[in-house]
Order: sequence, then C-alpha cells, then structure tokens
Amino acid sequence: MANISASGSGPGGVYVFPNARGGEKLQRSRYTGTRLVFLIAAIFLSSVLFAQNTPQVTGVDPASGKVNDTVTVSGQNLGKESVSAVYLSDDKSDFKATVVEQSAEKIVLKVPQVKSGRYNITIQVGDKLLIKPVRFSVEE
Repeated sequence: MANISASGSGPGGVYVFPNARGGEKLQRSRYTGTRLVFLIAAIFLSSVLFAQNTPQVTGVDPASGKVNDTVTVSGQNLGKESVSAVYLSDDKSDFKATVVEQSAEKIVLKVPQVKSGRYNITIQVGDKLLIKPVRFSVEE
C-alpha cells in the first residue's frame, strides 16, 4: 500500500500514491501544488493589470442633448494614447462625434448630426470599436 505517515506525507515531504496498474507507486511533491497556485495567481494578476489600462467609460453629462451640444464623457484611461475617436451608436450605425477636449479622465465632444433617439457611447481603441453601456439621448 501507500507509504504515508500520520501527517499525510511520505518520507521527505513527498506524497506517495499507489498506481492502479501493477502496484507501482507515483510520487507527487508539494512543489507541484505550489507551481499550480503560482500559475493561477499569474493568470489572475495579468488579467487585472490588462484591465487597468483598458479605457473605461463611466458616465456622460448631460445624459441628453441636441445636435451640436457639448457633452462630457467621463471615465478612466481616455487619453489620446488610448482612445482615438468617440461615436454615438444605435443598432445599425456609428456616428463619429467631434472631440473638443480630451484627457485621461474625460472627453468633451460635440453631438454629431443624428436623428433624435437613444445612443450608446462607443470609443475607438486601435482598430476596434468598443460599445459601452452608457446611453445618451438626442433630443429634437
């Protein structure tokens, strides 16, 4: 059978498990568990670090306005090095807004020529358009 002490480990801190085939013994050290924990932590931390650099839109002020009104989109990582354009998007089209001012925490834009209705704020990051769950209503 297995050579396991009362502490749950074999000689020298090595776990010993009997193999189902032919009674051979397999050994698995504590080091394997440590490597697994380290790998999981590295994956988690890399996703957290990547998310910190991703532009985030947290709000729009005011929440509604007319064509050519000035609107402020707030969030994090919204600087020119991250966000190259801002759009108002409906289910079919993306309408590019004119950026008046841009910093890491906010983008001031002019509402483009669109029909009245509700639009998502969409930001362009590289060659990708990211539709954010922040809505803006265009009034007549």
